[in-house]
Amino acid sequence: MKPQHTGEGNSLTIATERTLGVSLLDRIGNTPLLALDRLTAHLPGVQILGKVEWVNPGGSIKDRAAASIVLDAEKRGLLKFHEHNGRVLLDATSGNTGIAYAMLGAALGFPVTLCVPSNVSEERKNILAAYGAQVIWTDPADGSDGAIRKAREIIAAEPDRYFYADQYGNPQNWKAHYRTTANEIWKQTEGQITHFVAGLGTSGTFMGTTRRLKELNPAIQCISMQPDSPFNGFEGLKYMATAIVPPIYDATLADANIFMETERAYDMARDLGKKDGLLVGVSAAGAVATSLQIAEQEALAGREAVIVAILADSADKYLSERFWREE
Repeated sequence: MKPQHTGEGNSLTIATERTLGVSLLDRIGNTPLLALDRLTAHLPGVQILGKVEWVNPGGSIKDRAAASIVLDAEKRGLLKFHEHNGRVLLDATSGNTGIAYAMLGAALGFPVTLCVPSNVSEERKNILAAYGAQVIWTDPADGSDGAIRKAREIIAAEPDRYFYADQYGNPQNWKAHYRTTANEIWKQTEGQITHFVAGLGTSGTFMGTTRRLKELNPAIQCISMQPDSPFNGFEGLKYMATAIVPPIYDATLADANIFMETERAYDMARDLGKKDGLLVGVSAAGAVATSLQIAEQEALAGREAVIVAILADSADKYLSERFWREE
């Protein structure tokens, strides 16, 4: 049976002939909000809520963008499902979007080739292998920018062989969050959200969610979290001042940009694990640390606040990192 994207409503659900159960795509989105009450116990009138994106089937928020990109490409005839000798999906990734592509490729029947910095975590490497993706490893010193340059080189040489998904420039990336993530947050907070916090990688999560939240209530403060230097421990995030800036990024959308130290994010990740039973990824920990900084500022000013932070993934893909055992 051939799936067809419905293109309507707050969902990436597709219409098929099935009568029982749910499809893999049905499981993307509609993630819960988790109250991080311990962190704000000393701050009356202030709440931090985490958008728990690791419950997506591929384990991260990138499932949303990847599904949006893939379904749009199939609709426009750029990618074929379950067709021998169809085009190969090609993209650059630091891991999570690549995992989402690889998962969807295995489920929907299209080949996937990814350009990935070779210093990504061993867990990411193992997951990509398990889904059967072809991986071209790039120089770790060049980070995600090196992977982007390699993908552009490949598509320039063989344009007819590949569909270049281009997550950094494809508007379907931010549109996925405009359609889904923002509307979920608005509904789950009953419109009470005052601040939104997300890290910047491709910037799709921040761009799409911010655009929609600002339509719903222009007073919502949308704050981007970025690494504080080009060399950092945030896999997938960009220090925009020196990076290849994603074409979908609009610097004017953020009400503020907070630059996060890697060690501070590591500290928060360890703290959440040991005191809240939450094992979150490094960018998620950075978003929580940023939210706590905002919460303290709001409480000091005597203002109430409902702060929503994107918890992009869990710690599952980072547990081989040494920082977990450090104090």
